[in-house]
Amino acid sequence: MKKRYSFTFTVVACVVLLDQVTKFFISSNMSVYDSFPVIDGLFNITYIRNTGAAFGFLASASPLVRSFFLIGVTIAVILLIICYIWKIKAEEKFFAFPLSLILGGAVGNLIDRVRFGDVVDFLDFYIISYHWPAFNIADSAISIGAVILLFEVFRKKEETICSKE
Repeated sequence: MKKRYSFTFTVVACVVLLDQVTKFFISSNMSVYDSFPVIDGLFNITYIRNTGAAFGFLASASPLVRSFFLIGVTIAVILLIICYIWKIKAEEKFFAFPLSLILGGAVGNLIDRVRFGDVVDFLDFYIISYHWPAFNIADSAISIGAVILLFEVFRKKEETICSKE
């Protein structure tokens, strides 16, 4: 049991540390909207401050409403994930890794919101003039965790269906 929690803590700590170190490096060495190519025609490092949520959601809401909403929702999600990790049964331990990634990403972005009122984004992927919204390590961990979690849920559901036949 303790092994699972130490694994979860290690994943969360690694995500938060990598996220915060990269954001610090970007914000210390670049000015907002500075950009430089990493792979021409595909990937830039572009320093952006995102006041909204994913893809700019709530960016046009009043700062007070946006701040309370985003911080409140993030804290609620963090608490739900912690509760779920706490209650994971031994046979469901494969859920711990994706939930740890999501938890680490949520904590990383929450730190930015509490400290600065916005989130540092800098990973800028594009093809020709079509840009994916800029994101960061925390966003990546959340997205990767969500995909793995969905895969595991569907795999577990398929196992259950197949075992009933």
